[in-house]
Amino acid sequence: MSSYQKELEKYRDIDEDEILRTLSPEELEQLDCELQDMDPENMLLPAGLRQRDQTKKSPTGPLDREALLQYLEQQALEVKERDDLVPYTGEKKGKPYIQPKREIPVQEQVTLEPELEEALANATDAEMCDIAAILGMYTLMSNKQYYDAICSGEICNTEGISSVVQPDKYKPVPDEPPNPTNIEEILKSVRSNDKELEEVNLNNIQDIPIPMLTELCEAMKTNTHVRSFSLVATRSGDPVASAVADMLRENRSLQSLNIESNFISSTGLMAVLKAVRENATLTELRVDNQVASKRRDNTTLSSTNENSEP
Repeated sequence: MSSYQKELEKYRDIDEDEILRTLSPEELEQLDCELQDMDPENMLLPAGLRQRDQTKKSPTGPLDREALLQYLEQQALEVKERDDLVPYTGEKKGKPYIQPKREIPVQEQVTLEPELEEALANATDAEMCDIAAILGMYTLMSNKQYYDAICSGEICNTEGISSVVQPDKYKPVPDEPPNPTNIEEILKSVRSNDKELEEVNLNNIQDIPIPMLTELCEAMKTNTHVRSFSLVATRSGDPVASAVADMLRENRSLQSLNIESNFISSTGLMAVLKAVRENATLTELRVDNQVASKRRDNTTLSSTNENSEP
């Protein structure tokens, strides 16, 4: 065993929970800032997760995307374009490129018997497709023609080669409507332990501030009515995963948790999985498709807890 491995052995049996319980509020705040200080060179993370928020100014109000786009468009129209260093005159220089004709070499030319040449010259499109099916040249036929010939055992093609270029028509699938959930109202309902609120679904809402997500997890600690909690594609990172882990250690009513398609690293996932061991009510946990995972083989984690074990 190398000296480096011996040095790591003394940290194997350290109780991280015991260390966290002994930290002061100032030390916990400093640790939270360090956790938010993500890798600034990781282009897969959104800009808000590459480093901690160092803004001292208070927000002037909620983001109005339409107003921002209108302002940017107006600025683009009002700003005068700079003059070209070389004025454009429309003059074309040089000669247009003409692709040279390629002559087929003698060794690539195919010569058939006169009888075959005559038969192929007089063959219809349907007969050409039949010949292609016999020779196994399925690329000259549509998929429907090919599989019909295999299933029936007989080649009865009446569509012709022109059917190959005709694509199959599929019914258009409409885009999924945006999630209409009001986050502030959900947070109030969770804090007040509303008995009618049994499912919290924030899927695909990508502009939720991280402090609001952590507040929601904090409120879920004492909630006794919510059975399903879903944060799919909310751009959540390790700070949110840490808040989810703390929530699982105290919540005793949640049955389903879904945090798929986010930016949680393996460290955050391990914190959630360790917290599941202390939760006796959770029966379903979904953590697939984490972009910030450090494993290059894109292996995702998924777990279903039925007996209080991850």
